[in-house]
Amino acid sequence: MATELNPALTPVSFLLGTWRGEGEGQYPSIKPFRYREEIRFTHNGKPFLIYTQRTEAIDTGQPMHGEAGYLRLVGEGRVEFVIAQPIGYAEISLGRVDGRRVDVECASVGRTPTAKPVTSISRSFWMDGETLRYELKMGMEGAAAVRHLTGSFHRSD
Repeated sequence: MATELNPALTPVSFLLGTWRGEGEGQYPSIKPFRYREEIRFTHNGKPFLIYTQRTEAIDTGQPMHGEAGYLRLVGEGRVEFVIAQPIGYAEISLGRVDGRRVDVECASVGRTPTAKPVTSISRSFWMDGETLRYELKMGMEGAAAVRHLTGSFHRSD
């Protein structure tokens, strides 16, 4: 029996499902790269979406990255997005949902002593017809935030 969606999540319900596609990455200090990606937004009836993400190399299928977290609405059009990454940092982001678009900006980055010096992250997810698109901008110590990742996905479930 399917769990009923918490009514508080109606504004972000367009994100629900398993999304698969490809993305591109770039940053001033690295060579541009492409990858396959799967993003899942699920729920358990509580007032938050459960987020998981994983990427793999297009040519070899080798795992590249993964992250997990929670997206919740906290008021009229306002969201909080908490994401943990295995590379040693966690993001607490605040933002807005507007129609079929979610934009968040990191309010706080927690880092382990061995993590890269990430200082800022912003993420945008939006629907373009039936395609889910996203963009991630990232800044590191001593450098302003620049576009790091972009991707487009189609629902696979």
